Amino acid sequence: MSSFDFDKVIRKVPDFPKKGILFYDITSLIADPPAMRAVKEEMVRRYQGRGITKIVAVESRGFLFGTLLADALSLPLVLARKKGKLPNPTFSRSYALEYGQDTLEIQKVDLAAGDQVLLLDDLIATGGTLGAVSELIEQEAKAKVVGIFAVIGLPFLNYEKVIGKYNVATLINYHSE
Repeated sequence: MSSFDFDKVIRKVPDFPKKGILFYDITSLIADPPAMRAVKEEMVRRYQGRGITKIVAVESRGFLFGTLLADALSLPLVLARKKGKLPNPTFSRSYALEYGQDTLEIQKVDLAAGDQVLLLDDLIATGGTLGAVSELIEQEAKAKVVGIFAVIGLPFLNYEKVIGKYNVATLINYHSE
């Protein structure tokens, strides 16, 4: 486990995006080169030599961390993007948001049946987004999600109910709002 104190570089913003919410702002971590280096080193330590064939990163901050790891492990980076942002035929999965619904897509040319996928994002809240992408990867592309990684986890929002069947890892967890 990393000895870096990630909590010190993650800015906490009260009442954003609405009153009563404590927002964990990862942009302060991204702006800190030693923090980003520590994230990269920890991801490499956890996932090097684990048989992963592809990394799927979720739009958009997940792309930053996915790029670091994909480069370090010499693996392909596959992007999970919002509907309509990718030029080729896609696998698609819709999921519920607090107010409404969203859809994420992955290009069919980027995943193959049997791929061993690490799914990566910046933060896990309710698990809804990562759950939808996991279903897309396994049910549509016939690949296997071998793990889910995020820098920040909010287990008090019960994400394990949605993605608990996967090997979920985070660098730091916050246990209350």
